[in-house]
Amino acid sequence: MSKRHDISPGEGETVLEMPVRAGNEWTRAKDTEGVVCQTHVGGQALIEGIMMRGRYNWAVAVREPNGNIYVEEHDLVSGRDKNSWMYKPLVRGCTAMVESLALGYKALDIAAQHAFAPDETEEESDVLVDVLTPPEGEGSDVTAEEQGHPAEEHDVTAEEHDGAGIALPTTPKTPPDSAGEIPKSLMTVTMLLGLLLGVGIFIVLPAVITNLIVGDYSEKTLLWNIVDGVLRIAIFVFYIWLIGRMNDIKRMFAYHGAEHKTIHCYEHGLELTPANARRFPSLHVRCGTAFLLTTMLIAILVFTIVPVGALIDALGVTSSLLRLVLVIISRIILLPLVAGLSYEVTVKWAGAHPDNPFVQFVLWPGLQMQRLTTRQPDDGQLECAIAAMNLVLEREQRELAAQSIRRV
Repeated sequence: MSKRHDISPGEGETVLEMPVRAGNEWTRAKDTEGVVCQTHVGGQALIEGIMMRGRYNWAVAVREPNGNIYVEEHDLVSGRDKNSWMYKPLVRGCTAMVESLALGYKALDIAAQHAFAPDETEEESDVLVDVLTPPEGEGSDVTAEEQGHPAEEHDVTAEEHDGAGIALPTTPKTPPDSAGEIPKSLMTVTMLLGLLLGVGIFIVLPAVITNLIVGDYSEKTLLWNIVDGVLRIAIFVFYIWLIGRMNDIKRMFAYHGAEHKTIHCYEHGLELTPANARRFPSLHVRCGTAFLLTTMLIAILVFTIVPVGALIDALGVTSSLLRLVLVIISRIILLPLVAGLSYEVTVKWAGAHPDNPFVQFVLWPGLQMQRLTTRQPDDGQLECAIAAMNLVLEREQRELAAQSIRRV
């Protein structure tokens, strides 16, 4: 991380010259020329905002109806010390998936509470601190007392600027009146219904159609799994294309593009400003979309290798409907194994060998899918991504400084 600050651009060099020709997003996304660090920071697009996650904390930045940017950060608590087995190969993929789902739910909840909140009339603090300037490791405006807080909530005011002027009050923002909040019970029910809908659309529906086309699972297992997998991918692509036509989802996909551009900008060692970030591609090789698509491809292999048909025959089940139900249940049971293998392939192996031609071949479908899940963001959306990113970077700089002091 410290290397990123050693090469900060000098005067007149804050805007990156385009590394390759404009318009070729795929080439620019996999191009490693000019990259000074492969950051571990990742993110997620939200309702009118961005969540960024680092090693020590995660932060949310949401554009409120009054034009301000609300930011909030929370500590990340690892269970590695108590449950080290959960971070072993294969298992760690399942752990990461569960943690990501839980974190995504919390981030969406925060975004929902502020993206649609009524305009506030309270006067903003006159004492402002720029949050778009990357941390320089020379200290922080966050006090030691504030570091102990489980969450820090602020309201960021957008000002007239040349692409880098949002500022952060030094005093925490008062939590909104509960009358304007979306009930957490409603968010929970919505999330559960979403999971059930996902199982129905991406597991049950392809299996039913495949059974009608191919016939009994045990008779043509390989063909059954291939048809099932192709249908699942086709349904997934169509689903993403369909929801992407909705205006609200278009804006969320633009925030997704802002997240990628901001991470590219940081990895190239440039000052985090909208002017710099907008020059980068909206595709990124570490995107979760690539993970999802690779998971579907690996699922075909796993479902073919595991002798589900033989197990069903051994149980003596003869009913066609019951055999199909058992196949569907086996798909759900095997999901942790599929997720674990996908994590090892896309995150650990591919992440460690980004320039490997085979890696680029494996990740190519996922990068193409990002053409559906990302859009070109405006400067306001880039500001949100940068605000969340800087909260994560500031925390990591404080942790690095504390570790240096302890070593001394």
